[in-house]
Amino acid sequence: MNRPLRLLCTNDDGIQAHGLECLVRAAEPLGEVTVVAPDREQSGTSHALTMQHPLRPQLRGPRRYQVDGTPTDCVMLAIEALMPERPDIVLSGINHGQNMGEDVLYSGTVAAAMEGVILGVPAIALSYASGEGGSGAANASFVAEQVGAITALLRHLVALQPVPADTLFNVNLPPVGAADIRGVRLTRLGRRVFSGALTRMLDPWGKEVFWIGGGRITWTGEHDFDYQAIADGYISVTPLHLDLTHHDLLAAAGSWWQAP
Repeated sequence: MNRPLRLLCTNDDGIQAHGLECLVRAAEPLGEVTVVAPDREQSGTSHALTMQHPLRPQLRGPRRYQVDGTPTDCVMLAIEALMPERPDIVLSGINHGQNMGEDVLYSGTVAAAMEGVILGVPAIALSYASGEGGSGAANASFVAEQVGAITALLRHLVALQPVPADTLFNVNLPPVGAADIRGVRLTRLGRRVFSGALTRMLDPWGKEVFWIGGGRITWTGEHDFDYQAIADGYISVTPLHLDLTHHDLLAAAGSWWQAP
């Protein structure tokens, strides 16, 4: 390729998020960066599309747009309308918090990368696995320290040829300084169990309401799972495939399936 790479950066924490700025800094050595991101936090929106009202992208600077919609909206608009030429890769993140195990099913960060793959563009989702510890300022400092390591990792992933079909890379960064990162591991998705994630309370008028979030997380899995790599101080890279079909079960259908 004789021209610079065209990179699309987006996120689900909003266009002013520190993680997005770090991602842009990490991506700039690789080529020309365009930012299309939500105008506010969209965590937990998964692969939602905005269909109740028209979207209004606003130009905030050269090749930098904010959109009053979801991360998926942002990627669709960028690729099909806002960018004069299709990007070579979609980068989503850096999310303020982990996206491991079942998180990927809820994550707007991962969904934005998935939308890129659906539209035929290779994609990488990146998250900082800060968990519940540390202040926001401390976490931001760690992410800023890791920009150089992120650039090196992106350069490696972008150079992979051929890019696996219908596959995105889900990257989680450990909550350590750059000098303490022990390396990179290819991983599988872990499994988690939530305890106490639903809080029952009363609103000011005495009516019962429920708040989803918080609680405790217990992880299960083996040595090659994403959460274990993070616990050991490694960057976790998990390839995710769009095909959710249980192929082994289909192949064994003769032993359990009888057509109605």
